[in-house]
Amino acid sequence: MSLFQRIFGETKQRAPLQPLYRAIVARGREPAWYLDGQVPDTIDGRFDMIAAILSLVLLRLERDGHAARDQSVLLTEIFIDDMDGTLRQIGIGDYVVGKHVGRMMSALGGRLGALREAKAAGSYDEAVTRNIFHEQPPSDAAVAFVAGGLRDFAAALDAASTESVLAGSLP
Repeated sequence: MSLFQRIFGETKQRAPLQPLYRAIVARGREPAWYLDGQVPDTIDGRFDMIAAILSLVLLRLERDGHAARDQSVLLTEIFIDDMDGTLRQIGIGDYVVGKHVGRMMSALGGRLGALREAKAAGSYDEAVTRNIFHEQPPSDAAVAFVAGGLRDFAAALDAASTESVLAGSLP
């Protein structure tokens, strides 16, 4: 397979997941997270929310096992490309972009683990405090708002069909 076939073939595989990724980003940018939930409206705060929403979608797809594994990988690759492009747009140089993206992927992995545990425990408060507010929540009400929003979103995802989720129709 030539370089062009690999590049354009990869783009072709990812194209069906673009609506889902756009829906994830839109959900992570909803003003309520930043107003009512008091998530810092900063690059880091927006990353935290998008990573949390993406994590919940990936956990939902994980439930389908091997059937949705390829889509999960491609969705994660779209996220990586988006974060890489964002870093470059804000002026991070080529020499350190890889290191920043590596940290972001580590953070995504941490969110996946924390939200998996939160879902099993039935409480998102600790995961939100640690992963969204970084141990410095502005108020208990803010934690409750964000934790409740993520819990409700996860429950709605669980009730949604895989086909609708993959099509970008988030509950």
